Amino acid sequence: MYGHGRNPAQVVVVSNRGAYTFQEGHDQLITRRTVGGLASAVEPVLTAHGGTWISWCGRIDNTGKDRGVKLGIPPGEPRYHIQEVFLSAEEHDNYYHGFCNACLWPLCHQLPERCSFKKAYWDAYRRVNQKFAHITLEAKKEIYWIHDFHLALVPQLLRHQSPGATIAFFWHIPFPPADLFQILPWGRQIIYGLLGSDLIAFHTSRYVQNFLDTVACYYPARIYPEQGLIRLRNRRILVQALPVGINCHRFEQLAADPAVRARAEEIRKSLGAEKVLLGIDRMDYTKGIPERIRAMAYFLEKCPEYRGRVTLLQIAVPSRNGIGEYGALKQEVERIVGEINGRYDQMYGAVPVRYRHQSLDQAELVAHYLAADVLLVTALRDGLNLVAKEFVASRIDGKGVLILSPFAGAAQELHGALLANPFEPAHLAAKIKIALEMPFQEQKSRLESLRRIVKSRDVRWWWQNNLKLVKSLGSGLTPAAINAANL
Repeated sequence: MYGHGRNPAQVVVVSNRGAYTFQEGHDQLITRRTVGGLASAVEPVLTAHGGTWISWCGRIDNTGKDRGVKLGIPPGEPRYHIQEVFLSAEEHDNYYHGFCNACLWPLCHQLPERCSFKKAYWDAYRRVNQKFAHITLEAKKEIYWIHDFHLALVPQLLRHQSPGATIAFFWHIPFPPADLFQILPWGRQIIYGLLGSDLIAFHTSRYVQNFLDTVACYYPARIYPEQGLIRLRNRRILVQALPVGINCHRFEQLAADPAVRARAEEIRKSLGAEKVLLGIDRMDYTKGIPERIRAMAYFLEKCPEYRGRVTLLQIAVPSRNGIGEYGALKQEVERIVGEINGRYDQMYGAVPVRYRHQSLDQAELVAHYLAADVLLVTALRDGLNLVAKEFVASRIDGKGVLILSPFAGAAQELHGALLANPFEPAHLAAKIKIALEMPFQEQKSRLESLRRIVKSRDVRWWWQNNLKLVKSLGSGLTPAAINAANL
């Protein structure tokens, strides 16, 4: 599905986590496939065309080694290689839990009050980025494709050692407004690191503009916002909005599978509700899970005729276990669920909220999408949100309504969704009522529009445009020619 006529240049993909984790078993290495948007979006490139994926695979090593094994993937029938990067316990704590998740993550999601700016975090971040860059340079491929905020210093580190390298960077989370980004004590260094790239891509035009504004705060660059172009020190850097797509064909296949459809019916019957609302999110404070449940309470308060008839099924996927505030969030969600069920549960009929703290495989995920009447995506801030796209791709029956936060990047693409402010329970509750009462013909019309968007910008569109752009830059084409040819 993903190949095309000629063989493109082999790619080195560099990211904090990859498509597999490694674990030591009895005299053998156990490989496990990871579930996540990055793995499903990027792996098809390497599977189709070969290359190397450099990533931390989950193993801690305190012996001072930089790297672990280099392994053919998938085992037994290798299509590409994973080069494992080792982190020490101190690096994992200060780089990953510290700088990435307690500093950059809340800052970029515009929650500065949650940020912790510690020099030990920054020092570990620099060391780990240097480690990744050193290992990457040894791979010696034609294109380096680096992913996400964990490795923002890597492009410039590669550029210093290999000035002629072709380097692309994709930033997967929101990029905040310039005045907020400048809170970061090491903001200039992060921007300098990113400017080692030939191409820097984000999910939305808003993030592109925020980034360009931030560059202008730190460096005397010539910036051309219409072209998404930066000229700095005889180099030009293209900055573009290229929202990640999904493998629509795979979701349609699963949605048509009789076993998946039977499972969807089973899920629906087990809930005992006339109408099913669905939320599927990582357990993260940016996803708006408490806000969604409070809006459900508001809805049942104002629309008592729906009590006992409608259920919100909330799947919270475990995330960042061991970080205190994530445990606190889990406790808060469980408390709110208990309160609403205690207040609005009827003697007979559907329970207001069914809450499950678990992961789902892809087939089970699609079964849940099919079991629902309404999907609620109520992120307080989200880089994109692939769950919204997966739901749309799965609803081949023309039924179902998507309620989407305007603060999710996907809202800039998915025209046809009902937009609802998660910070305002009354507004979200009103949209829930509209969604539950929406005539089938309107559901169908909205879904057809949404499906056209999701199918036209699928995962293949995404990676081909990223790689075409960076290769065109390497060939010396003008920005206008690049844009005309590729976007």
